[in-house]
Amino acid sequence: MKGLWILLVLVAAAKAEKVFFGDQVLRIVAESQEQIQVLQSLEARHEWELDYWLHPVSADLPVEVRVPRANLDAVTEFLHDHNIRFEVMIDNLQELLDEEKAEMEWNRVKERSTRSFNFGAYHTLDTIYSWMDTLVAQYPNLVTKELIGESYENRPMYVLKFSTGGDKRPAIWIDTGIHSREWVSQATGVWTANKIATDYGHDTSLTTLLNQMDIYLLILANPDGYVYSHTNDRMWRKTRSRNTGSVCQGVDPNRNWDAGFGGPGASRNPCSDSYHGPSAHSEVEVKNVVDLIKKHGNFKSFISVHAYSQLLMYPYGYSCNHVPDMAELDAVGRAAVQKLTSLYGTRYKVGSICRIIYQASGGSIDWSYNMGIKYSYAFELRDTGRYGFILPATQIIPTASETWLALKHIMEYVRDHPY
Repeated sequence: MKGLWILLVLVAAAKAEKVFFGDQVLRIVAESQEQIQVLQSLEARHEWELDYWLHPVSADLPVEVRVPRANLDAVTEFLHDHNIRFEVMIDNLQELLDEEKAEMEWNRVKERSTRSFNFGAYHTLDTIYSWMDTLVAQYPNLVTKELIGESYENRPMYVLKFSTGGDKRPAIWIDTGIHSREWVSQATGVWTANKIATDYGHDTSLTTLLNQMDIYLLILANPDGYVYSHTNDRMWRKTRSRNTGSVCQGVDPNRNWDAGFGGPGASRNPCSDSYHGPSAHSEVEVKNVVDLIKKHGNFKSFISVHAYSQLLMYPYGYSCNHVPDMAELDAVGRAAVQKLTSLYGTRYKVGSICRIIYQASGGSIDWSYNMGIKYSYAFELRDTGRYGFILPATQIIPTASETWLALKHIMEYVRDHPY
């Protein structure tokens, strides 16, 4: 394994892949709103190249940030000077990334020899798309792979449709991987697709649901970003579109929807990971989904799966005002989380985006709710910061399994409460 690790380091260097040797992820604990304001001023210091995993918004929530090795002394000195507590969550990010890459390569070798697909491993886009074909071949009467458009870099965007027949029946939408570096999201999407296909005809409740409704599952909502996170920059979050007048590429696809577009929690700076783009739905990856949802016209639920923080959220993000269906959405969410927790004891918080994480404009579930899709939810999967975006592959199946219980509860509720 050590020889494989050395080989991977050499390959990364040859490909000019971004490396993170000595970069640390700090958890910063603000004890007052005054300290939050100090941290927000730190966030504005772009010369330190800070990568915020959790932003400074409230003294009730920790701040988690990747600090490049070259700027560690300056940042920690800043925190000490302002008496702000912090701890090191990840001591050397590159070590975790090297372990992750070595495990992926080991899995590829194993899969080639066994000719089997490992649902407990992270996979490339090409491997996932190939596996989709296998799933369709295994369950041709239930699953279809439908092209909904292409990405900015001309990659196909495929949605898996689970249907027992009929045209434009009531439907449920699920997407994973809108932020490319959140790999456990895409992996959960793959596991979930297989779970739906294999349980149909055996799980009475799921079978009843699919006999009445369709499920659409978009596993790779940001294909260009996902590929780039495998080949060039593991921490890449955005799309890969070019921004006029800027050397920085990409738009945050979850700040690009026509729901409070350009408001609080989204950035005008093309170099920011939260850049909202030049206009609502400017990103073709977003527009492809918008066009499908509008053309279909009968979606009853819209669920977007992210990572990390262990949250189940409903609208709004762009406003802290309560939505008209808040009481019902909250009750369904809390019941879903109880099911999730029952498997391994994993704890989730439930609430509106604005109130339990931060104000964020231009989000997908705000748009879907405003389009009349009442049961709109967003998951933030495991964990709560120990690994953050670099969740070990050993946690994929446990994460997907517990999430399935919550997803299934939401879908059953939607089935039983038509509107």
